[in-house]
Amino acid sequence: MTKAMLIPCILLAGCATVAENQCRTGNWYEQGREEALMGNRANAERYAQCTGFQERDYLAGWSIGYSEWNQRISGSRM
Repeated sequence: MTKAMLIPCILLAGCATVAENQCRTGNWYEQGREEALMGNRANAERYAQCTGFQERDYLAGWSIGYSEWNQRISGSRM
């Protein structure tokens, strides 16, 4: 295997591990909220293959988190 082929393999293996670990969350609402608070876009497709994935909960949490994140970066107060 050449060095050029080895790097993409390592990167793909790392991504698979992250997704596998994230599939183990028991609280999809909080997962979505935390991702939004970090300024990330909603990524329900990423978790679609996870057993027990609750898209509605994830998107509800992401929506709340995005609102909080948006208020922080705009300097608005509630």
